[in-house]
Amino acid sequence: MSKTNCFHCGLDCGNKPIVFDNKNFCCNGCKTVYEILNASELSCYYDFEATPGTIPSEIKGKYNYLENEEIVEKLLEFNDGETSVVEFYIPSIHCSSCIWVLENLSKLNDGVTTSMVNFPKKILRVTFKNKRTTIKQIVELITSIGYEPYISLEDADSKSKKVDKTLIYEVSIAAFCFGNIMLLSFPEYFQVDGFWLEKYKYLFRYLMFTMSVPVVLYSAKSYFISAYKGIKHQVLNIDVPIAIGITVLFVRSSIEIFLDIGSGFFDSLTGLVFFLLLGKFFQQKTYNFLSFERDYKSYFPIAVTKIIEGLEKSIPVKDIEKGDRLLIRNEELIPVDGILINGTAEIDYSFVTGESVPVTKQSGDKLFAGGKQTAGAIEMEVINTMSQSYLTQLWSNDVFSKTNEITLKNITDTISKYFTIAILTIAFFAGIFWYVYDASMAFNVVTAVLIIACPCALALSAPFAIGNMLRIFGYKKFYLKNAETIENISKISTIIFDKTGTITSSDKTQITFLGDNELSIEELRIIKTVLRASNHPLSRSLYNFISEDPFDEKPEAFEEVLGKGIQATINGYSVKLGSASFIGLNAERFNETSINIRINNYLKGSFIFKNSYREGMKNVFESLAKTYKLVILSGDNDGEKIHLEKILPKNTQFEFNQKPNDKLEFIKKKQEIGEKVMMIGDGLNDAGALAQSNVGIAISEDVNVFSPACDAILDANLFSKLPEFLRLSIQTIGVIKASFVVSFCYNIIGMYFALTGQLTPVVAAILMPLSSISIVIFVTVLTNWITKKL
Repeated sequence: MSKTNCFHCGLDCGNKPIVFDNKNFCCNGCKTVYEILNASELSCYYDFEATPGTIPSEIKGKYNYLENEEIVEKLLEFNDGETSVVEFYIPSIHCSSCIWVLENLSKLNDGVTTSMVNFPKKILRVTFKNKRTTIKQIVELITSIGYEPYISLEDADSKSKKVDKTLIYEVSIAAFCFGNIMLLSFPEYFQVDGFWLEKYKYLFRYLMFTMSVPVVLYSAKSYFISAYKGIKHQVLNIDVPIAIGITVLFVRSSIEIFLDIGSGFFDSLTGLVFFLLLGKFFQQKTYNFLSFERDYKSYFPIAVTKIIEGLEKSIPVKDIEKGDRLLIRNEELIPVDGILINGTAEIDYSFVTGESVPVTKQSGDKLFAGGKQTAGAIEMEVINTMSQSYLTQLWSNDVFSKTNEITLKNITDTISKYFTIAILTIAFFAGIFWYVYDASMAFNVVTAVLIIACPCALALSAPFAIGNMLRIFGYKKFYLKNAETIENISKISTIIFDKTGTITSSDKTQITFLGDNELSIEELRIIKTVLRASNHPLSRSLYNFISEDPFDEKPEAFEEVLGKGIQATINGYSVKLGSASFIGLNAERFNETSINIRINNYLKGSFIFKNSYREGMKNVFESLAKTYKLVILSGDNDGEKIHLEKILPKNTQFEFNQKPNDKLEFIKKKQEIGEKVMMIGDGLNDAGALAQSNVGIAISEDVNVFSPACDAILDANLFSKLPEFLRLSIQTIGVIKASFVVSFCYNIIGMYFALTGQLTPVVAAILMPLSSISIVIFVTVLTNWITKKL
C-alpha cells in the first residue's frame, strides 16, 4: 500500500491526508473507526488481511432504506420496543479472526448487547437496544470494517439459501490448469525428439508457468492465508506444511524454467493443489450432509396446546398454522409469533435477548417466539408460523453453553500442533541427508514428506465421528445440543433421576380423592381452572382427570411456586393447591404423592396419586447400576420409598422432599468431591439442577418442556433405551481413538516411502486427501455399525 493511502480503508488520501498516530487517513470517519478499534483493543483487525480494511468506496446513503419502519420490521426477528434481534448473512466471513471482530461489536457500538457468529452458515446474529442504536447504524458499522451483509428484501430466506461457491471455483481452475499442464508435459515425460517439439519447448514451459500462477495465487490462497494467520498467532496449524510444500514446488519450478535448467514440476504442483481441494470439497459435502441429517433434532417432540372449538388438543409445534388459537401455560415457551387474546402476560425473553426481566403485555399486543410466560395461562392467536429449527437455535445458543473443558478438541489441536512440528523437523533433516547422499532426490523427498504427513485425517476424526452419532441419535429421538455432550456423557460417574414425570408416566397415573366430603361441581371447576395454567406433570394429570369444564374466567391472581404448589384467586375464591407443607399441613400426615386442596382457607381434601412407573424402568436401573452410582432426587415425600427400594438396585440412594434449589446444591456437592453428574428430569422444576449438572437430560412427553438448561432431550417413550444411548456415547469416543491410531499408522507408512525417495509429490498429493476420505469413511461406517442394534 502506498504511504499516501488511508491506513484504514486503503483509498487514496489525496494531497491532504489526516495524520493521526503516525498514520494517514482519508477522512474523519476512517480515523474515528481506527480510534475505536484501537481504544477497544481491537487494533489487530488491521492484521487480518494483507490489505487492511475492505471498506467499500462509498456507503454513505447506501442503507437509507433501513430507516423505513416497514422494511426494518421484515428484517427483525424480534422487537419488544426495548430490544431487537436481527440476523445477517455475511459472505466474507472466512476465519477465526472474522468471528473475533464480529463478536466484539459491542465494543464498537454500545447499543449492541451481543453478537454471535454461526461460522458454517456465515450468519451474524445481533441483539441491540433500540434507544441506543438502529439497524442502519449496525449495518453501516459492519460494512465499514469490511463485512458487508447480504440483504434481500424480496426473499426473506435468501440469506440462508445463498451458497458460497468459492471452493467450486478454486477446484475448477485447478482442474483446468492441471489437465492442460499434464498435456503440455507429455513431450518432457517421454523425452520425445522432434523439430517442432524442440522449437516450441520453451513456449510450452512458459505456458505451464502461466497456468500455474492462478492455481498458486487463487486456488491455493486459503492454505497460505491459514498458514500465515496461524504463524502470526504463534500456532503451527495443519496448513503450514502444505503452504511450504506449494511454495517450494513453485519457486523451484520457476527457477528451472527461467534458468533453462529443466521443465520444473508444475504438473506436480497443480496436481497437488487440485487433489487437496478435491479432498476439501468432499469433506465439505460430507459435513454438510451430516449437518442436514442432524436437522432431525428440529423435530424433537415439543408440543403446544391448541384450542379447537373450546376443546384443548396437544399438537406438535411443526403443525401450528396461521390463525390457530393457542393456550400457553405458566413456564411454557411461546413457539411462534402471535397476538395476545386474553390473560396476564409476563414474558421472559431471556432465551432470545439474554435479559431475564419479564415484559408485561396487554390484550392485542404482539408476542414473539422464544419468550416464556411466567404469570399463569394466556391465550394467543398465531400470526406467523415458525420452523422448529428456530427453537433448536435457541437451545443451541452459546449463552446457555456450559464451560466444560472440551478434551477431545484440545487433544486433537495439541496432537496436530506437535505433529506439524515433527513433520517440519523430519523434512528438514531428510532434506539435508538426501542433499548429501543424492542431491537430485532431496527436493522430491522434502516435498513428499511435507505433503504425505499432513495431519488433516487426524483432525477430521472427532468431528465426523461425533457428527454422525448426533445424526443417528437425533433420528432415534435422542436429541443432543452439541458435539461436546457426547464426550461429557462418556465421563459420567453418577446419574441422578427426578421421580415425578421422569421415572413415572403421567398418562397411566391412578388418582383418588380423599376428604371428609366430596367436592362440589363448582369447586371442581375452580380447581380445574387454576390447574389449567400449570405445566407440572401432576397438575396436567389432575387437570385431565377432572371431567368438569373450567370456567371461562381467568384467575385474577396466579402464582406457581416451583416445587411447592399454586395459589390463585378466581370468582372470589382463594385457592391453594400443592404439597402439604405449602398449604399449611403437617407433612408427616401425608406420606403419599398428592395435591392437597385449600379453598377460602378451608381444607377440602387431597387427590392421591398412585404412580405408574415407566415401562422397563427396573431393567434401566439394573443395567446402569453396573457402571454408575444411582440417585433418586425428588421433591415429593418418601411415601413410595419402600416400594422403590424393592424394585431398584440396593445401592440406589434416595433423597426426598427436595426443593429445586436443594437439588442444585446436592449436585454441586457431588461435583465438589470429583463426581461427574448426569441429571435426568422433566425440564420444569429441574431447570437449575439440569444446568448445574455435567450433563442434563430432559424427558419429553406431549407437553412443552423446552429448556435451554438441558444438554439433551429424550423422547419419554424411549426411556428404556437410555443405557444403550449412554453405552454408544462411550463407544463413540473409542471409535475416535481408533481412528487416531489408523491415522498415525497411515502417516508412518507414508512417511517411510517418502523418506526413502519412493514417493513423488504428485502421488503424495493424491494419497493425502485419500487418507482424509478413508478416515471419514472409517468413522462413519464404524459409528453406523455400533448403532445397528439401536
